[in-house]
Amino acid sequence: MRIDISIANQRLDLFDVNGKIIKQYLISSAIKGTGQQYGSFCTPLGRHIIRAKIGDKQPINTVFIKRRPTGEIYSTELAEQFPKRDWILTRIFWLSGCEPGFNRLGTVDTMRRYIYIHGSPDTAEMGKPGSIGCIRMRNNDILELFDRVDTGTVVNILA
Repeated sequence: MRIDISIANQRLDLFDVNGKIIKQYLISSAIKGTGQQYGSFCTPLGRHIIRAKIGDKQPINTVFIKRRPTGEIYSTELAEQFPKRDWILTRIFWLSGCEPGFNRLGTVDTMRRYIYIHGSPDTAEMGKPGSIGCIRMRNNDILELFDRVDTGTVVNILA
């Protein structure tokens, strides 16, 4: 299996081992566009792999900070209490770049930039940029994808 993410189309395509698209999902990438540099708040391009899958068996809307469940479950009341929090919910795929000097190592290292594919509040708009670098998905979509792919799955992020 492999995943291709189109920034232009704000879509994630899941391919089977024969290269056939088996599922498509709307996503939301970085509001600042694409870029590789640490601190840019952009979505990195290129070939990546899923280095880690985080959140197995956690309830839907589980809130994560630094890849750890906080014990909170996202709600509108919680959102009002913490209006500036970047909500990372339900499941996380932690991405690692595969191209040294482009998205791996130094100031362009995707993994050290903590770039994820992760769940988001239901109010987060999909199909248009809105994140601070990560790839946001609907919670039900990330749950489905989480059960379909393994660590080591290739993720191509394309302009």
